[in-house]
Amino acid sequence: MAAVRCPFCNSEESRVVDSRDYEAGDAIRRRRECSTCERRYTTYERIEEVPLMVEKRDGGDEVFARQKLLKGLLRATEKRGIPLERLERAVDEIENDLRRKPGRPVTTQMVGEGALRHLREIDKVAYVRFASVYRQFEDIDEFQEELARLERSGDEAARHDESLDPTAGSGREQGGHGAWVTQETQ
Repeated sequence: MAAVRCPFCNSEESRVVDSRDYEAGDAIRRRRECSTCERRYTTYERIEEVPLMVEKRDGGDEVFARQKLLKGLLRATEKRGIPLERLERAVDEIENDLRRKPGRPVTTQMVGEGALRHLREIDKVAYVRFASVYRQFEDIDEFQEELARLERSGDEAARHDESLDPTAGSGREQGGHGAWVTQETQ
């Protein structure tokens, strides 16, 4: 490990005066004092990450490009009012999920399916937009099939929610002593 040199006198002798996490915990900020000239300076210690390699459909490899994925999500959500922070969080979660799969090669399919999974939760229109490009729809029938699949997954989620809450979707809520009360909706 290389010694830290004072930026003022080039000495390798210093002591750490203060140490704390920096920003989102991705670095450690150290305040140092030079033993020779007694001036203070700041250093940052970061983990050097191994690049995440993605296997492309044509068999080639490329480094995972966060900006490329974010650009695709931005294009899919254009004029949908989705906050940039929400999309950046989705990219973070997709990347973290991919990094947690040790020993398995990461494929573009895994990246695309991760994006679709997040877009399904964020915005259904953006989901269909992204799916149409990612899955390379050729005609209107493929759009309709994807919409039907989206509706089926929504129905399954609704049925799951109803199984957890007996009043869900019934227009009724449980009153005192187990009696059902009809709730008017407009």
